[in-house]
Amino acid sequence: MAVLFRRTRWIWHTCVSVVLVLISGAATAAESQVKGSAPAIGNGAQVSLEYTLRLEDKTVLESNVGKEPVTYRHGAHEIVPGLERSLEGLVKGDTKHVVVKPVDGYGDVDDKAVQEVKKSMIPEGARKVGAQLEAKSPDGQSMFPRVTEVKEETVVLDFNHPLAGKTLIFDVTVLDVKPGAVP
Repeated sequence: MAVLFRRTRWIWHTCVSVVLVLISGAATAAESQVKGSAPAIGNGAQVSLEYTLRLEDKTVLESNVGKEPVTYRHGAHEIVPGLERSLEGLVKGDTKHVVVKPVDGYGDVDDKAVQEVKKSMIPEGARKVGAQLEAKSPDGQSMFPRVTEVKEETVVLDFNHPLAGKTLIFDVTVLDVKPGAVP
């Protein structure tokens, strides 16, 4: 009887162990399935992000942490290309540290985008270094040159984006992903 009892107890422990392993495995599979079924960032998805943008010297340029999220349509070229490519495949809750080189951000500084114009062409109140102007290109596109130098007869305007030539460092948290049509 003692041998039978020990044997039954061994079978019972073995069965309990197998059941626990099965339950544990099912829970892990369920967690994987939930994460695997979450919509991933891809073309057409509407994505909401929380981010902090820094330069290489650690200067914080922008952050919406704790504020209104940024929402964009993935693949519609609404954010810098290097960041957009880096977010592909992420799901809600994912975080990522992304380094975007100038070529994948706002481009390199173009020396041809710096022009010197007669001082009389610039409003008097904007004839100071750092002033941001609004202009229209010949094809009607809005441009926003910055005054970089004021000379005796002329003003130097820089038509480059202020972040041209800069490496951008993003720390991003995906807050939401809604699948959508390809743009």
